[in-house]
Amino acid sequence: MSLKTRIKNLANEQGIGLTALEAKLGFGNGTITKWDKTTPNADKLNKVAQYFGVSMDYLLNGIDQNGLSEKDNRDIAKDLNSLKRKLTNRDDGPVNFDGNNIPDDDLDLFLGQVEIMLRRLKPINKEKYNPNKNKKQVDTFE
Repeated sequence: MSLKTRIKNLANEQGIGLTALEAKLGFGNGTITKWDKTTPNADKLNKVAQYFGVSMDYLLNGIDQNGLSEKDNRDIAKDLNSLKRKLTNRDDGPVNFDGNNIPDDDLDLFLGQVEIMLRRLKPINKEKYNPNKNKKQVDTFE
């Protein structure tokens, strides 16, 4: 996903168009649209990041504050939706704790905890099971 597309998606989530966003940030018309072909300066990029409450790394690379990529977030959402569907449809039988059925309200709490766990474990598992692929590059001077 491109920088412009990420910004456009963030703007759409807040119900604002790119032209209105550019005006709010004091940019010229079409400034963000041109970022598909040019590299924005750090000050402008920082203004956009602060406006949406995201990091510049997220805008440039799609990596959020938890170190998760857009694909990671989609995978987590897919896993949660699958688990929620199975639990609410009772496909594999009723959900029980200590011999009692778990109420639907408590299932939402449970799924919230599972989401937190998945978001914490994803970066750990990426490093553990793909250490060379996900290793951060360190510049060394000899």
